[in-house]
Amino acid sequence: EIQVIATHGDNNVIREHTKDAHVVFTSTSSDSFVFAKEHLTDRTNPLMLVDISVPRNVDPACDELDSVVAYDVDSLKAVVDRNTAKRKREIVQAEILLEEEKRAFRGWLDSLSAVPAITKLQKKAEALRLAEMKRHNAKLQHLSPREIEAVERLSRGIVSKLLHGPMSALRDNKQRTDNKQGVATPLRLVKNMFNL
Repeated sequence: EIQVIATHGDNNVIREHTKDAHVVFTSTSSDSFVFAKEHLTDRTNPLMLVDISVPRNVDPACDELDSVVAYDVDSLKAVVDRNTAKRKREIVQAEILLEEEKRAFRGWLDSLSAVPAITKLQKKAEALRLAEMKRHNAKLQHLSPREIEAVERLSRGIVSKLLHGPMSALRDNKQRTDNKQGVATPLRLVKNMFNL
């Protein structure tokens, strides 16, 4: 419940009306404290006093009480300044994070242009491997199924290791297109080398 209390200089009326309050905002033209420490010493429930008056309506000593927290215009300004500084630091961190994510996204986006070439290279290598296995099929007839599977794994491993370098070059997003000096990029080189 929010109450607005207006009195004509009788601070006892204000204190009486706010004895059960949890938060009190003060803004009076009083030359003396409306809330002094001695007025609040017997208080048991927590109280936040927010004094937006000039001159002050709340004695700074009220903040020494365990059940009372007192803010004035200066302390509110300090809170705002701290929060503003914290937000500025967080903005810088967010901008750094966004820049990193933007670079990663662009790298991923650039790498998509290499996907068709990588797929063609893998298919071509697998087709060559299978053709060689078929060509030497007669020589492998005396092997057990387990030994044939070992030869299959060996041939797949060799192909995989041979393709690792070219595929890594294709995935590299630093030079996706030919540069101005006329030097071919990894994508063009791999396409030319493997006739893709």
